[in-house]
Amino acid sequence: MIKLFIPFFFFLIGAQCNGQSKQEQIVEKYLTNGAYRYHYTTQQWNDYIDAGIQQDSTIAVLWQNKALPYWKMRKYDLAIQCYDKVVQYNRKNYLSRRGYLKCIFQKDYKGAIVDLEMAQKEFGYNYENDHSYQFYIALCYLQLNQFEKAEQILLKDFERTTKNQGASWLHFLDLFYMGVIQYELRKYDTAITYLNKALAEYPKFSDAQYYKGLCLIQLKEQAKAEVIMREAKSNFEHGYTFTEDDAFYERYPYQVNWHMAKWLIPNYKEN
Repeated sequence: MIKLFIPFFFFLIGAQCNGQSKQEQIVEKYLTNGAYRYHYTTQQWNDYIDAGIQQDSTIAVLWQNKALPYWKMRKYDLAIQCYDKVVQYNRKNYLSRRGYLKCIFQKDYKGAIVDLEMAQKEFGYNYENDHSYQFYIALCYLQLNQFEKAEQILLKDFERTTKNQGASWLHFLDLFYMGVIQYELRKYDTAITYLNKALAEYPKFSDAQYYKGLCLIQLKEQAKAEVIMREAKSNFEHGYTFTEDDAFYERYPYQVNWHMAKWLIPNYKEN
């Protein structure tokens, strides 16, 4: 009995090498020392992750990294299949993230609302990519043309932020989208007020300038509109647009497409 016990005892010690669990060892082998040595667009990235999933298919971070290249290459059906596994195995950390990805990448606005509302209900008020869950929910309603609902949600979030942290905590993108909502509600003067607040924080924000120009056109102030929209186009050409990390991969809601928008500049002519 002793001869059998001793090898088994050392086997147990080896299985917990350096205090790591079996899942931590898999992550270290197949991610840290495997996939992470390659760019996520390479075949080796996926090969290592698949090998790790074969060892244990319940590790959320493996599925998260398997989904990563699919999001960036706009293979959304494959990405969401992987991310459903992520949420299944680590709901607390990734439910809201899936809602964000549905909103910004997949454009599944109804699905994003469900995820984000459920995340807040289960785990409390929180943020994704520097913006509240409520910010993205309002964005989804804006994209669904439910402008009054979007306004209601974002105003309530403004009130919460102002009460708890002060008005200076309102992000210029929050103010920009409130300006867009007011534009869609045809409250052009109010829209300009919010867009001016966004521009006070980010003076060369070309998208905010553009929508301010649209408001001025509606207010029959053509000369002012032409000036600011030409300035907006120039600022865009110098890189002054959305600063969100993922805006490099995905166009955000109402982010200006200047290939189309330039024709709305009063008296616009190609050089």
